[in-house]
Amino acid sequence: MEERGYVQVYTGNGKGKTTASFGLALRAAGAGKRVFIGQFVKGMHYSELDIVPKLETIEIRQYGRDCFIKKEPSESDIRCAKEGLAEMAEILKSGKYDVVIMDEANIALFYKLFSFEELKQAVCNRAEGVEVIVTGRYAPQELIDMADLVTEMREIKHYYTKGVEARVGIEK
Repeated sequence: MEERGYVQVYTGNGKGKTTASFGLALRAAGAGKRVFIGQFVKGMHYSELDIVPKLETIEIRQYGRDCFIKKEPSESDIRCAKEGLAEMAEILKSGKYDVVIMDEANIALFYKLFSFEELKQAVCNRAEGVEVIVTGRYAPQELIDMADLVTEMREIKHYYTKGVEARVGIEK
């Protein structure tokens, strides 16, 4: 009997949303499941890009440019995100992967790179049994309502407030 796939959301202003989703990806890969990770808004180099290709059951793709959106998104930002969502909709529908992580999709929604309805359609039209994880700050209430599991990461204390830059292997 096929397991039901749930929708998980990791949101909030604290560190750890992407990290938690990658932990789930490793656990799933360890159980023999195939994982696809699509990173919206991100186009910069992160250390996970170096290890994931060595894992046969995890695939990762970025749908962003080499800079993070600071103010208003450009046409390029919007195009990258929309193309990424279209590709991920096909991946979700294909059933080729057991777990699909939509990293920073909430940020893409926040910057209006695509609409909640477009995201919802991709998620709701997925193949049976596909687990979906949506990460990023600012999860809209509609997504929270639609999800089966929601975890909020809340910042209580962070060393960046003391000027510590993102460190390779820890934050990037």
